[in-house]
Amino acid sequence: MSLRPFTADPKVMSRIRAMQATDVEAVARLHLAAMGNSTWAQLGERFLQCLYTVLIDDERFIGFVYQEDMNIRGFIAGSQNTEAMMNACFKRAWPVLGLAAFPKALQPKVLSKLIGTRRYNDASGADQYPESLFCSFEPNLRGKRVSGHINKVLFDDLYARGHKHVKVTTEVDNEAANRQLTSWGFEDSERFTFYGKQMVKYVLDLEACERVEPISRHPAV
Repeated sequence: MSLRPFTADPKVMSRIRAMQATDVEAVARLHLAAMGNSTWAQLGERFLQCLYTVLIDDERFIGFVYQEDMNIRGFIAGSQNTEAMMNACFKRAWPVLGLAAFPKALQPKVLSKLIGTRRYNDASGADQYPESLFCSFEPNLRGKRVSGHINKVLFDDLYARGHKHVKVTTEVDNEAANRQLTSWGFEDSERFTFYGKQMVKYVLDLEACERVEPISRHPAV
C-alpha cells in the first residue's frame, strides 16, 4: 500500500517532547477527558496520576507530550512490552496504586473489568509487539494533524530502538480510529471480543512504512 508522504511541520515537531514526571497531572486530565469510560479512567484522576508516575519509571514505557507554551495539550503513551511493563509496575507499586484506586475499584462493574484486564494480552494475541496504548488531545486541536505528528514521533522512536512492528487495538465501530490507522498503513490483523465489545488489532510494519524514518538517536528522555 502506497501512502501519501507525511510532511512534518517543524513548529509542531518542536512542541513534542518526552513525557516527564512533572507532566502526570496534565496527562491524567487528558486521559480522563478522552477515555472516561475506559477501565483505568473509571478508577479516577488520582489513580491515573499514580499510574503514569509509576509507568514513566519503567524502561519499557515510551511517552510523549505536545506542549504549547507551558500547557500540555496532548500526549501519546506506548510500551515496548505491555504485559511485562504492567505486571512489573503493579508488582512494584501495588500499595500506592491500590490506595489510589480505592474505593472505586470495589464497585462491581469496575472490579469485573479489572479482573478482565488480565485477559487482554491473551485476547489480543500472544505476540510481543510494542504497542501504542493511549493518545489524547484537547478537542480544538483535532483536524490540525497534531496527532499524526506525535504518532510519527512514537513510531520513529520504536523503529530506532530496533522494533519492526507496532500494534494498536481499538473498537471495531470506532470509525475515526479505524480511518486514522488505515491511513498510516496499519493492517487489520485480528478480531476479538474484550469487555463484551468487538475489537480489532491493527499492526504496522515499521520497516515497510514509507512514513517511518530511521533516526540517529532517541528523542530526549
